[in-house]
Amino acid sequence: MSHKRPQGSVGLLTSSVASHAKMASQQQAASLQQQQQQQQLSQQQDFDPVHRFKMLIPQLKESLQNLMKIASLNLTHNTIIDNGVTSNDTAVQRFDKSLEEFYALCDQLELCLRLAYECLSQSIDSAKHSPNLVPTATKPDTVQTESMSYAQYLGMIKSQISCAKDIHNALLECSKKIAGMGQPPGIM
Repeated sequence: MSHKRPQGSVGLLTSSVASHAKMASQQQAASLQQQQQQQQLSQQQDFDPVHRFKMLIPQLKESLQNLMKIASLNLTHNTIIDNGVTSNDTAVQRFDKSLEEFYALCDQLELCLRLAYECLSQSIDSAKHSPNLVPTATKPDTVQTESMSYAQYLGMIKSQISCAKDIHNALLECSKKIAGMGQPPGIM
């Protein structure tokens, strides 16, 4: 006995398999894209000093707790030795290593705070010296009423360059005068 399948059911079966394979490949592509986005986000956050600071605070707390615990154990051990009692526990953790770890974390936090402060200062200076935004071609929908045209922006930049050149020339002239005063008369 031979079973004959209707040809329509084979077509449905192959289209169903193809549909499932397509959905699986789309899910894999979506998963890969999501992983790439998470990786990019984590890389961006590594460069963000505020985010790095927030990540280091729990480590600093843990390091401080460990430092205090080791200090307490060492103090207790030294007190026992000072009282003349022999101690069976000779394996005492090194205080200097945990203190060094704590200071290293403090240094990293200090650098994060300094970097965040520098970023903020640069942002404030940027807003002060170029308060109006220049609309870009990539974001035309963000054009605001207080933004300046590109021609206005170029004019502002040219005036800043001119001002910087004037300051440079004034400093050069001043340094030449100072250098000329240090030489004995008649040598010029």
